[in-house]
Amino acid sequence: MDVVETHDLTKIYDTRQIALNSVTLSIPSGCIFGLIGPNGAGKSTALRLIMGLQRPTAGVIKVFGEPMTLATGYLRRRIGFLSQGGNFPTDMTPITYLDLVGKLFGISSSIRKPRLSALLHAMDLLQASSQRIDHLSSGQRTRLGIAAALMNDPDMLLLDEPTIGLDPEGRHYTLDLFEELRNKGKTIILSTHILPDADQTCDYVGILNHGKLVFTGTVKEMKQLSLDNTVDMMIEGEVEQALQTISVEVRGIKFERMGANTVRVAFDHDGEFTAVLSQVLDAFSRHGVILKSIQPAGNLEDAFLKTLAEDRRRGFARAFETEDAIDQVLDKTTPSEDEPDAVTSDKASTDEVV
Repeated sequence: MDVVETHDLTKIYDTRQIALNSVTLSIPSGCIFGLIGPNGAGKSTALRLIMGLQRPTAGVIKVFGEPMTLATGYLRRRIGFLSQGGNFPTDMTPITYLDLVGKLFGISSSIRKPRLSALLHAMDLLQASSQRIDHLSSGQRTRLGIAAALMNDPDMLLLDEPTIGLDPEGRHYTLDLFEELRNKGKTIILSTHILPDADQTCDYVGILNHGKLVFTGTVKEMKQLSLDNTVDMMIEGEVEQALQTISVEVRGIKFERMGANTVRVAFDHDGEFTAVLSQVLDAFSRHGVILKSIQPAGNLEDAFLKTLAEDRRRGFARAFETEDAIDQVLDKTTPSEDEPDAVTSDKASTDEVV
């Protein structure tokens, strides 16, 4: 079952800034989905729309199988949200802040107190639990935000740059926590520009660029975009002599030394991959070279950069498509001035702002 579904989701601000442009995606339940892209790509806007904190200009968005709107506070109660660089009441402590968050969700004291204590322990904040929030480090405030997002025991977490400000140990600990939450059946959607984090934890990724979704699929599928018919071989032995022999005997391949014991081999797309690979391995064997491992050479960063480059090449044609799409959207769906764009009214109920 898909926990989030969008179709032609579009957000255009009143100055005609295109934050999202016809984004269609499906996010399966119980996975970690990474939303990646350069600054200003629309990642934070996408999270706010999924959360129901803003009204889309056009398109459809469903969460837990139901349309998400400004009025569906009961859906938001099933979501934990961490905004990028979130603001905290600086005169409160982590204990009093998490207690307040629990009260806003209507969690009874018998459940609220043990839960906040467990979260402070899980996020390594016990020693700082009685300090004023404005005395916490940026990493501690990030971990506090994650703890607050978990106070309502949500079915889904929306996390905007959740590892910013964390030291390497804190990042490793936090990513392990996300995997543990996924294993418990929770869905996590995280926006990040730290590609190794996405590579390490995500099951699926979506790439946003200038508001357009230019790729969505599994991490494995994305890596395959980067270097087709290219493998990294870890080898031992008389490597140089073997490579000289192969360069003479085998056509349609290129070598690149990636390290003392690693060679990247790129095969001609027009050739027969299996047959050529067999020739390479045969040459290694004749020269006493031991093959320790072989694996696809693609990585998430290469695929990300390649996808953005291809998207830029298509940008000129898309510019005209985008202009037509915006005019149609504005003609048909621009909300009236009387309708609020986001959940910001002072009269909004507690149910709507949590």
